[in-house]
Amino acid sequence: MIELRLPHVTFEDLGDTIRLIWRETLYADFPKRELERVIRKKYRVPPDVSARDGALVIDTDYEKVEGFIALYIQNNLGALLRNRYTKRKVLYIHGGLDVPLLGYNAFGLIDRGTNLIQIRGVSGCNLSCIFCSVDEGPYSRTRKLDYVVDIDYLMKWFDDVARIKGKGLEAHLDGQGEPLIYPFRVELVQALREHPNVSVISMQSNGTLLTDKLVEELAEAGLDRVNLSIHSLDPDKAKMLMGRKDYDLEHVLDMAEALVNAGIDVLIAPVIIFGINDDEAEAFIEFARKIGAGKRWPALGFQNYIPYKFGRNPTIARVKPFKEFYAWLRQLEEKTGMRPLVLKPSHFGMEKREFIPLAFRPGEVVKAEVVLPGRIEGEMLAKARNRLIEVVGTRAEVGDRIKVRIVRTRHGIYIGTEV
Repeated sequence: MIELRLPHVTFEDLGDTIRLIWRETLYADFPKRELERVIRKKYRVPPDVSARDGALVIDTDYEKVEGFIALYIQNNLGALLRNRYTKRKVLYIHGGLDVPLLGYNAFGLIDRGTNLIQIRGVSGCNLSCIFCSVDEGPYSRTRKLDYVVDIDYLMKWFDDVARIKGKGLEAHLDGQGEPLIYPFRVELVQALREHPNVSVISMQSNGTLLTDKLVEELAEAGLDRVNLSIHSLDPDKAKMLMGRKDYDLEHVLDMAEALVNAGIDVLIAPVIIFGINDDEAEAFIEFARKIGAGKRWPALGFQNYIPYKFGRNPTIARVKPFKEFYAWLRQLEEKTGMRPLVLKPSHFGMEKREFIPLAFRPGEVVKAEVVLPGRIEGEMLAKARNRLIEVVGTRAEVGDRIKVRIVRTRHGIYIGTEV
């Protein structure tokens, strides 16, 4: 009897399938018949494959099977990887692919002309908020795959960007979804903490995947602040807004307090949808005070709901002009004494820095190689001049060389159309 255990891996028996769960966030399903077939073909032994107590169990005493099947799993894992929360296929971005990590919105690095660098190691989300600006989560109707960036490759690119941007950087972990589904989340914080150009490490999170153990690990690794997305303090309303009947508000509130107790600052970041949760503003403020949020930075970051072209835009939402929204915030400041609620970059130590030079000009036509499929139908990712370009409305395939007209370059995010 062989019991195979692999680092950061748990095996589950699903009947006809063995599910491999890697680093809690990714999985791959291996048909039992296929595993048994390759063993039988290689060693002429009749194996019986199952999973028990997190290990892969192979009913044979032939010792060489263990190393063989471990190598087989390793070689086939990439093609089978899926996001545990969205169930979508995952593309693993590593150095061998030579895919640039600047130019695209869903993964990599984003520079918006300040000392804050957005770091996106993963796409996908475990929630399906009804107002999501990018139609993320398990119930997405438009997102067809997810990405995970290898941590060493991500840090290589961050090092290059940091060299250009200088010292005193804030490394902000965010993304089109939930950053905590990144399989190397703790290791990434550790690596950033050791970087000489990084002064602050912050993260955007919905808090649902936090545990006491993970909070301790993130604190020990050096995380400074979590911008925590809590949109209602009413359990039923929160479930509605988060788009999940299993959303556990009490757990998230407990984790907010655990973060503060661990020495990680918390900024409560509700999206305010007028007519739905604006009446909870004072309750958010009271909760932030209760747990001791905002020791080093503002305790609250109220956000005004705005509809997006490719987002989920609920018909019940009332859109408030920003002038009225800021007036509402100032009234809250006067009424509650909680300041600041009208936030400025200076409240976070943000300052303007020279942009990483643009690789393309709007209207320019460039030759590019298609390297990856995009996240939505008709979208492909191409590379040119060591940058990614999101090519929309194309039927090109990976490996094609095409001409692309650049139509947008804002903040170094490049969008183009095939010529």
